[in-house]
Amino acid sequence: MTARPAPVSSTLFERAQAVTPGGVNSPVRAFNAVGGTPRFIRSAKGAWLTDVDGNDYVDLICSWGPMLLGHAHPEVQAAIAQAVTRGTSYGTPTEPEVELAEEIVSRTPVEKVRFVSSGTEATMSALRLARGFTGRDIVIKFAGCYHGHVDALLASAGSGLATLAVPGTPGVPASAAGETIVLPYNDRAAVSAAFAEHGDRIACLITEATPGNMGVVPPAPGFNGFLAQTCRDHGALFISDEVMTGFRATREGGWGLDGAVEGWTPDLMTFGKVMGGGFPAAAFGGRADVMSRLAPEGPVYQAGTLSGNPIATTAGLATLRLATPEVYADLSATADTIKSAVVDALTAAGVPHGVQSAGTMFSVFFRDGEVTDFAGASTQDTQAFAAFFHAMLDAGVYLPPSAFESWFVSSAHDERAVSTVLAALPGAARAAAAIGSA
Repeated sequence: MTARPAPVSSTLFERAQAVTPGGVNSPVRAFNAVGGTPRFIRSAKGAWLTDVDGNDYVDLICSWGPMLLGHAHPEVQAAIAQAVTRGTSYGTPTEPEVELAEEIVSRTPVEKVRFVSSGTEATMSALRLARGFTGRDIVIKFAGCYHGHVDALLASAGSGLATLAVPGTPGVPASAAGETIVLPYNDRAAVSAAFAEHGDRIACLITEATPGNMGVVPPAPGFNGFLAQTCRDHGALFISDEVMTGFRATREGGWGLDGAVEGWTPDLMTFGKVMGGGFPAAAFGGRADVMSRLAPEGPVYQAGTLSGNPIATTAGLATLRLATPEVYADLSATADTIKSAVVDALTAAGVPHGVQSAGTMFSVFFRDGEVTDFAGASTQDTQAFAAFFHAMLDAGVYLPPSAFESWFVSSAHDERAVSTVLAALPGAARAAAAIGSA
């Protein structure tokens, strides 16, 4: 199954495969789950991507979430350009990192925050801190939640592993995996049983505020509050991973969807993507007493040469300051328009489906019924999705090349961009139906 010819992309992919494993620097980009040749992008502006062959696409990946305001936003670009004139890295404290930390603290429950360079580094550091603070070793996570490629967190991680059908995690020592308990998502009984058996050894429970790496699977009402209280009752820390949802699902993040209403707060949170404004930046933060255990205040060591990089923190700060409540209202409206059109097109074509969302994040499952966990997400028709994906690509719409990923819109998705998506959906739905009936 292939899309329209892309000769320059094909040549670049052949060159890349000779010097890079799989020809890509992150596995899902390889199109293994959908077939065909990945598109090499030359440039991006607003809601549009342009590949090296000159094809334009409406972007529904948005760099996997960070481009909340669209690509090359003029005010963000201006802030970055000004920052670059002052140098790109100093290895010293800078004013932008203080200002970005203040912005994050003002919007979320965290009292102190530390910057790192990737979401994986953020979750890895949060786990180390939780273990150092509690003096315990066991970590609980949920099947289908992806927290980066940290050794202890790759078990049943959804996303790229699900897309590639990797059965295990070669290279991860048994000792590292042996300290991780993997439970079904949204299963209170399983959580209670795990704490009943191992409670005095559990350092933390980590979960995505709203999982987005098995597709968007919202927590059942009260589930996150239950997790927070269960951790509190057993002296463990509750870590809400907001690398994807932070400042994307809502202005506050996934926590803002139910935490304030239900009255729970995490002990630690991780951030990334939007807070970096398209640059490699991430963070972890939380209660002041927990964060004070980090060096140089405390004994838990963590460091990074490019942590708090002045260009990345400038981009992140500009993005967050421009992301007003009105921007989120527009994002929600755009997402709702696309979601409704997807439902209409797939229904008309007779394709089993479900659309689930968390704030401005959403995804499409090619199966009937609500998806509440990774087992349910894994039953969808990935071949129908592949046909749908390529039909959309042919019509000028770039979707995530995996059935297990979230779709993202930006404030730059104007009437032209949305109209292009809506026009492409009926044909893509018919292509998926043809696979399903074959």
